[in-house]
Amino acid sequence: MFTTRFEAWVRRHAERLMTALGRLPVTPNQITVVGTLFTFLAAVLAGFGELRWAGVVLAFAGTFDILDGALARSTRSAYPYGAFLDSTLDRYSEGAMYLGLAAYFAGMGGSALQRWLILATVAALAGSFLVSYVRARAQSLGFTCETGIFARPERVVVMVVGLILGGWVLYAVVFLLAVLTNLTALQRIREVWLQGRAQRLERQREAAARSTAATTASAQRLP
Repeated sequence: MFTTRFEAWVRRHAERLMTALGRLPVTPNQITVVGTLFTFLAAVLAGFGELRWAGVVLAFAGTFDILDGALARSTRSAYPYGAFLDSTLDRYSEGAMYLGLAAYFAGMGGSALQRWLILATVAALAGSFLVSYVRARAQSLGFTCETGIFARPERVVVMVVGLILGGWVLYAVVFLLAVLTNLTALQRIREVWLQGRAQRLERQREAAARSTAATTASAQRLP
């Protein structure tokens, strides 16, 4: 995915920057928290109809999501709690942005479009959370779960574009998020299902091989 390659390029340059600035009295967790606070600000701006400013602030907040990991790697201060905090606050950030959008749409009036936009926002929120949950749950069970057309970087980029352009572009972005986030969750569910099926078939083959070996050994011992 383009955004994944672009994110990797940005992360490499961010690590160089953080190596040069590594002596600053800040920690990766502090950068994570500050980025989350900026995202909350973007959500409030969206809720009050300041969409363009919300997009600018959200884009700025996204840089903190890159810098915290870059600082942790450059200063060799990465540890499990930092990753846990980053993932948890990412969910709070996404939830806040969708709530901000829902608040904005709720003030549009009682049109049919308004109801569909609020419904799409809720669907996008559920899909975004499921994308992250499916991956976390799969990895905790030992599966690999990296596929999906709409991971977090794609979602942030598309939402920034929608907020800055506003109007029908934003409406289209919300419906796009509602569809593609849930499609991504289904892609990951299928990926894990395929791995689980492969494991089950492998166990069945191993069991059949053991049974055949036991039968052969028993037959050889008969007079």
